[in-house]
Amino acid sequence: MKIVFLVLIALVSQFSLSIAEESPVLRLSIRNEYREAPLIRDSLRYTLHDGSDFSISRVSYLISAIAFQTDHDNWLEVESIGFFDAAKGILSMDFPVPKGSYKAIRFKIGLPSELNHSNPSQYPKKHPLNPENNLHWTWSTGYVFMALEGRYAEKDGKIGGYVFHLANDSNDISATVPLSFTHSVHTVVELCLDLEKVFKHPLAISFHEHGHSSHSRSDDVIVKRLRENIAQSFLARRVDEFTPKLKKASLGPIDLPDSYNAYRFTISRNFPLPELPTDNPLIEERVALGEAIFFDTLLSKDKTISCASCHNPSKAFSDSTAKSNGVGKAKTRRHSMPLFNLAWKESFLWDGRVASLREQVLHPITSEQEMGNTLEEVIERMESSPRYKYLFSKAFNPGKITEGRIGLALENYLLTLVSDDSHFDRALVGKAELTNEEKRGFELFMTEFEPRTNQFGADCFHCHGGALFTDNEFHNNGLTPLSDLGRYEFSKLDSDRYKFATPSLRNVGITAPYMHDGSVATLNEIVAHYSNGFHPSETLNPNLAKHPKDGIQLSREDQRALVAFLEALTDPQYLDN
Repeated sequence: MKIVFLVLIALVSQFSLSIAEESPVLRLSIRNEYREAPLIRDSLRYTLHDGSDFSISRVSYLISAIAFQTDHDNWLEVESIGFFDAAKGILSMDFPVPKGSYKAIRFKIGLPSELNHSNPSQYPKKHPLNPENNLHWTWSTGYVFMALEGRYAEKDGKIGGYVFHLANDSNDISATVPLSFTHSVHTVVELCLDLEKVFKHPLAISFHEHGHSSHSRSDDVIVKRLRENIAQSFLARRVDEFTPKLKKASLGPIDLPDSYNAYRFTISRNFPLPELPTDNPLIEERVALGEAIFFDTLLSKDKTISCASCHNPSKAFSDSTAKSNGVGKAKTRRHSMPLFNLAWKESFLWDGRVASLREQVLHPITSEQEMGNTLEEVIERMESSPRYKYLFSKAFNPGKITEGRIGLALENYLLTLVSDDSHFDRALVGKAELTNEEKRGFELFMTEFEPRTNQFGADCFHCHGGALFTDNEFHNNGLTPLSDLGRYEFSKLDSDRYKFATPSLRNVGITAPYMHDGSVATLNEIVAHYSNGFHPSETLNPNLAKHPKDGIQLSREDQRALVAFLEALTDPQYLDN
């Protein structure tokens, strides 16, 4: 089954309020603190009761069943869902609340059953339950209610990782916070989540004694302690007035031609809803122009290289060499990433330093290691081409050729590259059947490695879960660090050292070699890397750092099964291209 998007163009007012003026807005803000000071993530500065130093890298959770206690001791319930994530800076939510005097707030960490088991693909991009919040249990039903992750110092001085996930209907957590205030205008209510209490009061947690991984198994000692602690870890901080920010209306289309044809953009019903650019709507004329530019060697200085030279359609728009060939025998610094399902990405390149696709596509043109050209030269060449004059006049009004329009056209084309029809996808809808080996590989892929609860999976889904097979985040995956510092080079945050974008595992069977540097040649080597242990470092992803130093040690049969499943993620459109 597919979802079809047709581009609709509408005039919009310049600004609109996210909530009607006549409804007083309450902003619930929750700050993460440790010992009454703002949480500093990714730093081994905190200490458990057993003396272990630890860090907190992820604090992510969903809240629901929000209610306010009136002066008459009634509870006024508010129908609103909130998503909070420390790393993403999502720390507040706005919703209408009737005027009145209140003396307490209560809410649940978690979701009611009907929402917990709802179809995640129905929610738009900014909705708290859109699966790109990385709290949905991917191909299983339900959400993670709270995720706590980080690192800790082991007894031998080495750094390990912990991953605590609370989920399942029975594991929602009720919290009530006394808080007296009058709500007559727009009000901000600020609470704090005291993470010292989460880990230590009233029930202390020890990584060495209780374990360092939990996924809401029944009768789990870590889950029991976390539930008890979290319920008492929210405190009132302040109440104040605030002015809601005006929400900018969607940007209007840029230079649409007088007549155009809406592009038929289709995606699998299992995919989360994308947020396509409103100022660059998909139209057939612009897609055709972008495709022409993508395959044209006039972009390069010596007219020998096109975008497709490093992004081969028969390789899911990737390159079969570790480092791509640029002009004059130059080599790219990093491996060329596959180009598909870009409509769901919010940052681009291996280190995420570019925020839009229309900007990213111009980088290779001027890079000395790639096309080595200037945009002025490219525009001059196109202006001398009757073909491009015609294509630009069909895609834009007026039809002038500019740097910005080259970016918009390439963005339009690349957004249409959707991969959602692999053998695995067809098996999901009954049009094919996985082999027993592929089924075993899928089981391994979706099962955590947690020996204390008798779980011995491959733990792949944490970073490569969901229909997109990527969390679109940045991780240190345990390669031996070399000179490339990854996202740190852009962010300058020590916590970003050796972190790179998580690639989708769709089409991974035809996009070798792998990793940001193309240093891993085969799928067998990839699986062996994750099975046999990782290079330890302070920024190693907690989901990997929690594993034994020698790795999870999958059997040869299970490694083969995992490879078989990964190969089932190949989309036949690329094999036939």
